[in-house]
Amino acid sequence: MVRAVGMLLLMLCSRTGGKSQSRNYIIEPTELNLGDVFAGEYETNIFYDPGPIGILFQMARAFLAVVQPNPFPHGKYFRFFLYSTYSNLEIFQPQNVVLTLQIIYYEIGFIICTILGVVFVLLMPLLGLCFCLCRCCDNCGGEMHQRQKKNADCRRSCFGTTLFFVTIIITAGALCTYAANQNLTDQLKGVRKLVNSNFKDLHTFINATPSQIDYVIKQYNTTKNKALADVNNIGPVLSNMIKKRLAKDIYPALDGVLHMSGTIKETQEALENVSLSRDVLKDGTDKLSTSLTDLQTSLGDTLNDPTCRTPGSTEICDSIRNTLPSLSINADFSKVRDALFKYVNKLIMDLFWTGYAALDKTEEMVQNETKSIRKDVHDVLNRIGDVLAGISNDLPIQNLLHSLTEYLEDFQSYFQQYYPLVEQYDFYRWLGGVAVCCSVSLILAFNYLGLLFGSCGLDKHASPTTRGCISNTGGSLLMAGVGISFIFSWLLMVVVVVTFIVGGNVEKLACQALKDNELFKVLDTPYLLNSEWKYFISGSLFSDSNINITFQSVYTKCHRKVGIYSALQLENLFSIEDQMNVSMYTSELQANLKNINVDLSSIVLLDPEVKKSLQKFEKSGIDGIEFDAYIAELRKTTTKVDLLTYANQLDEKAEKLPRGALENALKGHANNIRKIHNDQVIPLEQTMTLMIQNIERLQTTASDLSVKVGNVVDSLEAAQSLINNNGTSIVAQEAQQYLMRIMGYFQEYVEWSKDVINNEVADCKPIANVVDTLDIVLCGFVVDSLNGFWFGLGCCSIFLIPSIILAVKLAKFYRRMDTEDFSLISVAFLNIIATLDCKISCTLHFENFYHNICLFIVP
Repeated sequence: MVRAVGMLLLMLCSRTGGKSQSRNYIIEPTELNLGDVFAGEYETNIFYDPGPIGILFQMARAFLAVVQPNPFPHGKYFRFFLYSTYSNLEIFQPQNVVLTLQIIYYEIGFIICTILGVVFVLLMPLLGLCFCLCRCCDNCGGEMHQRQKKNADCRRSCFGTTLFFVTIIITAGALCTYAANQNLTDQLKGVRKLVNSNFKDLHTFINATPSQIDYVIKQYNTTKNKALADVNNIGPVLSNMIKKRLAKDIYPALDGVLHMSGTIKETQEALENVSLSRDVLKDGTDKLSTSLTDLQTSLGDTLNDPTCRTPGSTEICDSIRNTLPSLSINADFSKVRDALFKYVNKLIMDLFWTGYAALDKTEEMVQNETKSIRKDVHDVLNRIGDVLAGISNDLPIQNLLHSLTEYLEDFQSYFQQYYPLVEQYDFYRWLGGVAVCCSVSLILAFNYLGLLFGSCGLDKHASPTTRGCISNTGGSLLMAGVGISFIFSWLLMVVVVVTFIVGGNVEKLACQALKDNELFKVLDTPYLLNSEWKYFISGSLFSDSNINITFQSVYTKCHRKVGIYSALQLENLFSIEDQMNVSMYTSELQANLKNINVDLSSIVLLDPEVKKSLQKFEKSGIDGIEFDAYIAELRKTTTKVDLLTYANQLDEKAEKLPRGALENALKGHANNIRKIHNDQVIPLEQTMTLMIQNIERLQTTASDLSVKVGNVVDSLEAAQSLINNNGTSIVAQEAQQYLMRIMGYFQEYVEWSKDVINNEVADCKPIANVVDTLDIVLCGFVVDSLNGFWFGLGCCSIFLIPSIILAVKLAKFYRRMDTEDFSLISVAFLNIIATLDCKISCTLHFENFYHNICLFIVP
């Protein structure tokens, strides 16, 4: 019986050893790997750094901020501003007077500066003419006579120093003017490359878009193949879904059987060890009993020796003879065997796996039931593919790209045709700028040379009429600079006024407004660009101009690399969501999948015979075995007397007998007893200790085994009831989930398509780059350089006024005079002549005059 139980448990553990873990049926994830839409590689690098000359541009902008601090015009005000500027609108009509005044208020800074410039232009030639006539009449410093004063040196130094600093300022202005003029030419040289890169990016944008759209449409094949893979493998897929649905109720019950494997395995090991120990105990006790019986017989025969009848020996022999019954087995191990295993019933544990085997047949059942509907599902998926494939031709992006291609080619040919003229006229403009700078440089040259010659050639001890040639040349150069200043200053101011009006207004109305997004806000003003359209872009693209599509929103979205479909809100023209709506096919697929009829009632988790055996085992009372009684029996001594003690006592009694054969025989028996103890008793005691451990282990594992078996039976019955009562509804629900899984692929594809068409397909970054390029070329290259030009030239023109005044004043101290004031000089000379007795040979310029005076004073 023990062998049968051991084989049964070994068979069970061989099953559970390979399947001790819970069985989990995992459905493959439904995410699609649709990839990324390849983006076009754009070359345009929108970056502009003016370098050190940017300081000049910032100064010009700061000046414009002072001249024009008013906010950007909006709405009706801006509309009237445009019409009054670029058309023959009657601004003096009553309804336009207020708007005209608003424009004047907005432009008041420019108007004032322009008036001042015009006054400068008108007065400078007039003042120059008057100054010339005045000097011809020996006025305005034209008389070659200078009165000597004590502070003459101080005045000359002040005039010279101030003129020097004024000239430096004019020089700085001239350098700024030249730098701005040269910067415009240098920057325009890079316009061709920048514009060509924009053209190339636009062509890339146009050429890449159809391929991107085709990629999106072709990715339907990925979706379709994924769905077809699920349809072709509907057996594993749907059965796994059903198993997963049943897992929370059925698998815990089946896993309860598997989880008992540990307990059963430990019980089996304990039973095997007890069985082996029991066999060892049986063999050992049989041998020990035989040895002790032989020992009793042999020792009894020895005590029949005649020596035992001698006086003094009889008592010793009788005492030994009385102890012979104690040489026997003390414990009864046969009770352990019969009492321990009479409760173990033979169970066929393999039947526990019938539930798993039945569930594994679900896949085959589903596969057989769905053979007829696969073709129908294939047809539906192919029809969906045909619908989606037609979207490529219906997208309005294609028409927009076609129109954009025509405009792009026309504009590119126009640019290539006229850009050489721009370069040619820019060369003429550069020459004009250089000529302007040269005129200023001529004035500067006269000033610097006049200061240099006048300062170096000045003799402090020389009188105004005796000044040297170098000093006189310096004064003449200063006056030449004054004349040149009167000739060119008003012309310079004309250039300043014209460039100031143009550059300043473009900066404030276009560049600054574009930087602050104010220009977009104005262009987005309803009915501004077209009195019949609320929004210009929507009116141009669609029949409904009320759709809120603004220039600012389009630019912002394109700058973020959003698709043109989203930027221009083309869903108002062609709705992808409506065209890609596959929900209409859901009902057809659902009707096909409703035909699936999988009968789960054939799944049997618990065979009736196995259930009866388990219930019998549950009621067998295995947990009522008195393991403590068996352990107590095993804890008894092997023999009724300790053989070593008995042998020692036998030696002591033999020592008391007369020496002879009886004494030697008894000592021999004592040694034999010791040998029996060492060879048989000690191994038996070790086996008994091991058997006690195995029984204690068995007691631990078998204590609640019947309860666990009862729980397993209850859970299996509940799971079986679920399958029998709800199996059909579960299959229907999972078939619906399977349908949603199939449709989920297409929904994911539709969502992915909408996302990439809105954000990746035909990303309109090149369009935003065109606006940025226009900003850089117009504002960064042209307007900044133009503003820097008039700012530097205006500085030169303004400071020509103090330069003229100071040069006229200073020239008086450098030029050689025709006459001078003698009041102080004559007295000094008379004193010298009187002291030296008039014997001085005068070599001065007025020698004859002084000679006559000497003759008159000294006869």
